[in-house]
Amino acid sequence: MWFPKPIVVQPILGNLPAERVEPTRAFSSCGIDFAGPFMIKTSVRRNAPLVKAYVCIFVCFSTKAVHMELVGDLSTPAFINALNRFFDRRGRSITIYTDNATNFVGANRKMKEWSNLFHSEQNKKKVHDALTDLGVQWRFIPPRSPHFGGLWEAAVKSMKQLLQKTVGNAHLRFEELSTVLTRAEACLNSRPITPMSSDPNDTSFLTPGHFLIGDSLLSIPEPDLSNIPTSHLSRWRRVTQYSRTIWQKWSREYLNQLQERKRWAGAKGPKLEVGTVVLMREDNLPPLRWRLARVTKVIAGDDGEVRVAEVQTTTGQFTRAVRQLCPLPFKENGTE
Repeated sequence: MWFPKPIVVQPILGNLPAERVEPTRAFSSCGIDFAGPFMIKTSVRRNAPLVKAYVCIFVCFSTKAVHMELVGDLSTPAFINALNRFFDRRGRSITIYTDNATNFVGANRKMKEWSNLFHSEQNKKKVHDALTDLGVQWRFIPPRSPHFGGLWEAAVKSMKQLLQKTVGNAHLRFEELSTVLTRAEACLNSRPITPMSSDPNDTSFLTPGHFLIGDSLLSIPEPDLSNIPTSHLSRWRRVTQYSRTIWQKWSREYLNQLQERKRWAGAKGPKLEVGTVVLMREDNLPPLRWRLARVTKVIAGDDGEVRVAEVQTTTGQFTRAVRQLCPLPFKENGTE
């Protein structure tokens, strides 16, 4: 039977990657993503010109610790400098994961800027050479599969929500935004992971900060400025107010997010095999314009479940996550 709505393949939830469960040093394996642009002021003058700035976010696979670096542009030298600052403070990583090019291409200019940074041949060679000299492996997730990078996507979402709800549309200077980002980083690294013990009287809990400094991240006591109008505060006090608001909102909203557990326990949709005729799902196109393809290779995980496949179209060969493929109801596909 033909269904007018294409059915995508949804495999069973797989086991966590080895990098997520092996006891290693923090940031030995991490994911990288960019957020922005954020408009910042070049000076303290009221009519100072605004320029773009971006946030490079590093997320540890084993501890979920977060590290943020503020960069002035999306050039390759700026990214390599941010990478070196990260290595100098957190130690050199063994493996780094990042999104694939097609996750960035298309929607608007800033997405294309991110794509050019990571995936243009010239920039990719410079970054690859720099990491090769350091002995770091650079790996990409499958194209058009942002759910493969859910760990760092969640960190970007949390960071942007904190900044949006605290700083809002205010334009900070580079060093002021850098200070706010380090406070946001401390808040993200202070989120509870698990209780220290089963004792009901023990209220201590384990945080990502314990894996970084051996204890929870605590800042010096500061006055409560949340009830004072922003216009009455000095710029230093204003940054302090933003920082305190970040912690209040994070501690209040994160506890509610902990209760949300969305998982799927069984596979849905037909299974893919070599030779299966499929439609390649395109998020920005209607189904009638999706391309026809044939599966040439299936790539199974350690548990034997197929989550990535290579397909052949009239224009070339592509690698896609199976959630981007819709098998057609042909007898050759095992469905009617």
